[in-house]
Amino acid sequence: MSHTPNELAEEFPQEIERIHALKQSNAHFAKLFDEYHEINRNVHRAETDVEPTDDLHLVEMRKVRLSLKDEIWGMISAED
Repeated sequence: MSHTPNELAEEFPQEIERIHALKQSNAHFAKLFDEYHEINRNVHRAETDVEPTDDLHLVEMRKVRLSLKDEIWGMISAED
C-alpha cells in the first residue's frame, strides 16, 4: 500500500495520544476523524490519478478536508 500524505498522525504528531483518547471518549470527534480519513484518501486517490476527477471537484474535496482538519484541531486544542 502506498503512503497517503496528510494523515492526522502526520499533521499532529505531538498529539497522537490525545487524538486516540478523543476517538475513544468523544463520538463527535470519532465521526470527524473518520470523515477526515475518508476524504483524505479520496483526495490522495484523485491526486495520484487512481480515481481521476475534475479540478473543481478536487478543490472542493480539499476544502472539506481542510475544514475537517480545522475542526479536529479545535477539539484537540480545547483539551489543553
